[in-house]
Amino acid sequence: MADLLTVHDPRGYPPKVTGKRLAARLDKLDGKLVYLVDCLFDNSEVFLEQLQHWFEEHLPGVQLKHIKPRESWVDDPDMRAAIAADGDAAILGVGL
Repeated sequence: MADLLTVHDPRGYPPKVTGKRLAARLDKLDGKLVYLVDCLFDNSEVFLEQLQHWFEEHLPGVQLKHIKPRESWVDDPDMRAAIAADGDAAILGVGL
C-alpha cells in the first residue's frame, strides 16, 4: 500500500452563471399561441401530449403548437426565432 493514488474531483469547475429576469407573465392565455417544446428528453413527448389534453379540457381558447429542436442539448436558433416571431408563450417539456 505504499503506492500513491491520484484522486480527481468529479465536481469540476462550475461555470459562471449570470441571472436573468423571467419573462413577463401574460394576463390571460385565451386567444394566445403557446408553443409546447419537446426538448427530446425521455418521455417528454408523452408529457406534452398529456399537457395538451389538459389545455383542451380546461383552457380550450388557447392555441397550441408542438415544436422540437433539431437535436438534443444543442441550441436551435431557428426554433427560438419561430417561437419569438409568432408565439405568445412556450412550455418546455423535459420529460419524467
